Amino acid sequence: MKLYGFFRSGTSHRLRIALNLKCLTVEHVGVDLRREQHLEAAFKAVNPQQLVPALDIGEAVLTQSPAIIEWLEERFPQPALLPADPLGRAHVRALAAIVGCDIHPINNRRILEALRQRWQADDAAINDWCATWITAGFDAYEALVTSHGAGPYSFGSTPTLADVYLIPQMESARRFKVDLSRWPRLLAIEASCLQLDAFGLAAPALQPDAT
Repeated sequence: MKLYGFFRSGTSHRLRIALNLKCLTVEHVGVDLRREQHLEAAFKAVNPQQLVPALDIGEAVLTQSPAIIEWLEERFPQPALLPADPLGRAHVRALAAIVGCDIHPINNRRILEALRQRWQADDAAINDWCATWITAGFDAYEALVTSHGAGPYSFGSTPTLADVYLIPQMESARRFKVDLSRWPRLLAIEASCLQLDAFGLAAPALQPDAT
């Protein structure tokens, strides 16, 4: 398999974690968003939406990280990223959606570039924008994981889809200078996750295209 991604992309980061948890090896192909390589014809031929990540599995190219991770879960069911019971699966999917639907999409690069270019937002305004939505999402996430028990992960004693989504967003929050001390439970979950190579080796700074 061949993974097209960008080292600092949160969606690429979450997919790297999922692949690592499934013990799958892929070839990494860097798509430098800073140089707008995603807008070039070569990458448009891979993914017409011109977004990362994209996973070439041989017979097809999969796009959109939620769909790719669902495919991984179905194709390589062990270790499972979702609980066995329907209620547990719903809880985990809801946690992942806080990040995947409510935080990340309005803080991703193309949104921030639009704020900069169309409305002349400076770095302080960008950080404030990102912090607004990260704070709202993390407040809800913290409350939910606290209600689900003591962890050590977002839902139970093993990493799940929720953690796959959470850890890259924690990395992003730091980049936008969000004070994470407000969420001690999330910091504890992050510490547990980062003890595992699947999470640690997926870190942006360790990727081949990190510069």
